[in-house]
Amino acid sequence: MRFSRMLIPTTKEAPNDAVLPSHIYLLRGGFIQNVGGSGLYNFLPLGKRVLDKVRNVAKEELDAAGCQEVDLAFVTPASLWQESGRYEKYGKELLRFKDRKENDFVLGPTHEEMMVNLVRNTVKSYKQLPLNLYQIKTKFRDEIRPRFGLMRGREFLMKDGYSFHKDEADMKREFDLMETTYSRIFDRLGLAYRIVEADSGAIGGSGSKEFMVLAESGEDTLVVCESCSYGANIEAAKRAPKAAPVYEDPEDAPQMSRTDFHTPGVTTIEALAEFFHIDPHHLIKAVAKKALYDDGEEKIALFFIRGNDELEETKACNAVGANELVEVSEEELRDAGLVPGYMGFNALPEAVIYRMDNELRSEANLIMGANRKDYHTIGVQMPDVSEHYADLVAVQEGDVCPHCGGRLVHTKGIEVGHIFQLGTRYSEPLGATFLDENGKAKPYVMGTYGIGISRLLAAIIEQHHDDRGCIWTPESAPFAVEVIVSNVKKEEERIAGERIYGQLKDAGVEVLIDDRPERFGPKMSDWELIGIPLAVVIGKKLSEDKAEIIRRDTRERIDVPVMDLFDEVMRRL
Repeated sequence: MRFSRMLIPTTKEAPNDAVLPSHIYLLRGGFIQNVGGSGLYNFLPLGKRVLDKVRNVAKEELDAAGCQEVDLAFVTPASLWQESGRYEKYGKELLRFKDRKENDFVLGPTHEEMMVNLVRNTVKSYKQLPLNLYQIKTKFRDEIRPRFGLMRGREFLMKDGYSFHKDEADMKREFDLMETTYSRIFDRLGLAYRIVEADSGAIGGSGSKEFMVLAESGEDTLVVCESCSYGANIEAAKRAPKAAPVYEDPEDAPQMSRTDFHTPGVTTIEALAEFFHIDPHHLIKAVAKKALYDDGEEKIALFFIRGNDELEETKACNAVGANELVEVSEEELRDAGLVPGYMGFNALPEAVIYRMDNELRSEANLIMGANRKDYHTIGVQMPDVSEHYADLVAVQEGDVCPHCGGRLVHTKGIEVGHIFQLGTRYSEPLGATFLDENGKAKPYVMGTYGIGISRLLAAIIEQHHDDRGCIWTPESAPFAVEVIVSNVKKEEERIAGERIYGQLKDAGVEVLIDDRPERFGPKMSDWELIGIPLAVVIGKKLSEDKAEIIRRDTRERIDVPVMDLFDEVMRRL
């Protein structure tokens, strides 16, 4: 391809609304174009080439793993989402609309329902299983705050796959195969990533793993162990139980008989710890939220954790089966019969739901609110058994790994892939069954597997860039080589540039020649901004029968005799 004929609208200035390197360089390099509506982008020729490269890597590995590609309708009947129970639960990210006949539809943010509908109408026997179907298709999620360019847009290209099995054991086999397959995809794209345990969110299911590209610009907080391979999204992270404070004299450990104690004006954990001269480990913190459910139902929810812990809201939301948790005012708490600053789990109003953190189970000598103004209950003994226990805490840096006892730390990541063990989460409500070996109807056991194809462009650049622009990895680069003719007005330079360009093109190399009548400086700046892995510079050294090869990633420069130029470029590819 010739630079002079290709639409590559590079710019020197960063857009005002772009803060991440990937957003800045993809816009400045002419890969993408903002459509005006927030979170919507056009892919220009360079961007489309990269998008196709990433897509092809994913397709090659998926096909090699025995997956079959399909292409489902983007517009989905709302009735399928109502059957699965997700029409309300998915939230406002699901764009709902009516056609001219007043029929309800959605723009697919994911296609579990559509794929189950396809299979339930075509697959009837265990002999047709297992089956793994996937598509690479545009999705739409009406994000409340689309930002960071391709990192979190409203319209995006996604690979979503769905497997169907006769039993859970075979589904788990496929789940492991997809973990291996995804690893090969991200390895080929040159990404440093971590596979972590994750929350299943609106997709559902019993277990899931995320593939996180490690980058400080990532939106997700990851908990990883310094000593072993354990990693999890903070929404699903676990730790070894937090140890109690160590006292030099064991008699200094708190010992209390249960009673209500007058604590006027003491409404925070900090004030309570100071009032009793006690470590917050021995206090019970009450975190109040409003839980939102289908059909506009709302409930006040209380979550009880240790005084030195913080609530992890996704865990809390799952613990009460809510669609969402939002803040609740003190006035709303009082209207519900609660006393802000003095809330405990005894004698709660019936309309209030509550959960207690697992690590409080069977603990003694604790202090919590007495559910009356200016009083706390001391000497609290936690029950051994209760349906109200759940994992509620956000794992903190310095907590102990549940697998090896090592130190847990936080890092940032960009989610680029997510795989789920769905079980019968969708097949049962959608009535999708097959006949087993005994002729009995059973629901399919399912897995689902997603990759953010367009997000991968941003993730690659977040990991591979410098202060001059993009540095594409070999498998993702729009071109493998760029031939830069320093001065096209000089016939000898133009002819030499055309010669190596023709040789590389005839050899099947994806090559771009910068044949524009521009100065050498802007040409080099554009090459650095665009980030093609190798540049061949035809310029002033031609008088010595030499050209220059430059690596974009390391900035290494070597002079090569013109007669050896083709062989040297091919060797470096």
